Amino acid sequence: MTQRTTIQLDVNGEAVSLTLDPRVTLLDALRDHLDLTGSKKGCDQGQCGACTVHVDGERVLSCLMLAAQADGRMVTTIEGLAGPNGSLHPVQAAFLEEDAFQCGYCTPGQIMSAVACIREGHAGSDEEIREFMAGNLCRCGAYPHIVEAVRKAAEATP
Repeated sequence: MTQRTTIQLDVNGEAVSLTLDPRVTLLDALRDHLDLTGSKKGCDQGQCGACTVHVDGERVLSCLMLAAQADGRMVTTIEGLAGPNGSLHPVQAAFLEEDAFQCGYCTPGQIMSAVACIREGHAGSDEEIREFMAGNLCRCGAYPHIVEAVRKAAEATP
């Protein structure tokens, strides 16, 4: 019989208690146990960035983090970015305005990284944005639009 562990998380502002196998990743806990499917399972090896979420305000590749490592911490997913009235986060709005996606698979991870990029002060130039966002892959090649969206969102952020 597999041992199970109980963890407490604050997910998108809501207290959550989960009892699960201690080997479950944060990504699988979010998708399979909490039905928060915005974070994507791309490579499952930390190479593509599709699973990016924020843990205590820092961007994290959730496929590489065990859910138990997030015990007692605050987790923000793409579903938690919108305002309480459903208004889009400025980065989400900029991605729409700049057509910064094609198939959309990488978009949640791109947006979560973009929010961190701006918050951490790495949006001073297109080169700096590209460097910070390098861990997020887009197979469709929407990179110029993604950089433009991040720049516009950064300019609109006080």
